[in-house]
Amino acid sequence: MDAMMMGAMSKNMESTPDMAMMDMSVLQACMDACAACEQACTVCATQEMDCAPACMNCADMCHTMMRSMLRMQGMTPATMMAMLDACIAMCQMCMDECMQHADHSDVCRLCAQACQACMNACMAVRDMMMASA
Repeated sequence: MDAMMMGAMSKNMESTPDMAMMDMSVLQACMDACAACEQACTVCATQEMDCAPACMNCADMCHTMMRSMLRMQGMTPATMMAMLDACIAMCQMCMDECMQHADHSDVCRLCAQACQACMNACMAVRDMMMASA
């Protein structure tokens, strides 16, 4: 993300109660991981394997998580934590489904890896929020 956008997001965060202390680089890493996971899940769903419904749902959740992080107005720490937990749960489900096909499908393997990365990034944001509470 370019510096101008990061500056605007930082200013946005400063105006949001209880979220001014958030590390923008951790949030950015999470948004990037959500975007990558959304893309991987969307591609994986096109294979029309058993994991397709989980992949489509995960893509939707990651997209929603990323968009919510871009506009922090109206978000409270509790709401953000619930969104992060939902994204982590959806990524876990998708990863579990895709791992069943990972030995014979590179697309499923890559999707599972993207889900793991997204879960890790969401957990990092959640941990940061809990530490600053």
